[in-house]
Amino acid sequence: MAEPSVTVHVDVLVVGAGLAGLRTATRLAEAGHEVLLVESRASLGVGIRTTGIFVHRTLQDFHFPQHTLGPAIRRVVLYPPSHHRPVDLRSEREEFRVGQMAELCTWAGEEAERHGVQIMLGTAYQGRVGPAYHLQGPHGAVRVRAQLVVGADGARSRVARDLGLDTNRALLVGAEETYPVHDPTDPPPTFHCTLDPRIAPGYLAWVVHDGAHVHVGTAGYPAQFRHGLRHSLEGFRAQAPGLSTVTRTGPVEHRAGPIPVGGLLRRIGNRDGLLVGDAAGAVSPLTAGGLDPCLRLSDHAAQILDEALRTGRRETLDRYDAAPLRRRLGGRMALRAALARTSSPRLVEAAFVVLRTTPGRAAARRILFSDMSFPIDAPSVGPAPALRVPRRPCGSPRAGWRGSGGGV
Repeated sequence: MAEPSVTVHVDVLVVGAGLAGLRTATRLAEAGHEVLLVESRASLGVGIRTTGIFVHRTLQDFHFPQHTLGPAIRRVVLYPPSHHRPVDLRSEREEFRVGQMAELCTWAGEEAERHGVQIMLGTAYQGRVGPAYHLQGPHGAVRVRAQLVVGADGARSRVARDLGLDTNRALLVGAEETYPVHDPTDPPPTFHCTLDPRIAPGYLAWVVHDGAHVHVGTAGYPAQFRHGLRHSLEGFRAQAPGLSTVTRTGPVEHRAGPIPVGGLLRRIGNRDGLLVGDAAGAVSPLTAGGLDPCLRLSDHAAQILDEALRTGRRETLDRYDAAPLRRRLGGRMALRAALARTSSPRLVEAAFVVLRTTPGRAAARRILFSDMSFPIDAPSVGPAPALRVPRRPCGSPRAGWRGSGGGV
């Protein structure tokens, strides 16, 4: 680790500029705090790993520009390994929309900067040495002195280890291909889900076709793939439902990465800082949906951080407690454990016999169409500039470190 020649002082250092990190940083800056956000990627619009599926509850509680969202999806079709007699579920409301994640992250970065967040792109978090956090950026090494740190650095969080907090152990790996399409004869936007442990051990393979883009992917426990994740994706793509009428109109974008499914971690904060997003395990244990949990937990984290900074009472951070949230996720964690043990296609086919019944369809609708993706409301951080006046500018140590326009 190079010895830094520059020291930056801020209220909060946020590591990782996914939606969780951007949301937390923005809410804290709205409240008048000096926030530095660092991201190893050179641009917020590249290197994105998530499919970006937003559920109904998220769309009701959070605002996103319309150009960052795909068309609404009301239909989900569940397929057994044989693909015979799938279960077709339709909702009367708009259940899902797929985010155009490059545009969405760019917009979120612009919002963060507009509220005063200082963003350093192309800057790697090197670790904690004593009371300081070390970074390596395009202009050299930097030491950051921050009152608090937020780990938004993904499923394998370095910040979590430095703070002595829990780290994710139950991980799926997923891969996806995304491309724009156009075919006026396509059926209504549909979310196709195939449950087949041969191609998606412990999870599912999917085709999300919203009329504008198609997302084709699979995920599962890495040790249970017979011939590897990429081979499973290629095999699924060759016979995936919902692709027969697709006319591709643009290049393919490839995404891959780990997905935490062990539920919210037990220790996600202490008096030095806390974790949000994938770093905290804030992902639905059953469906692996992470955008709604990451936004809700980020708002909750920002509220607690704001109070601790305003009052100077670090014991406020003790309220960042995962226990009550973990209890409310107990049912989904039990279902996740059952799905993880299902390794036989015959068992899945038998389960579909139940799914085709009226109670089975009702249970599936409850899992897919309910508004309980994550058991927390989105609190308000409170009035921003009136709370406090920043003591000093949160400046980048050298010109050019700031990511103009959110990194594009």
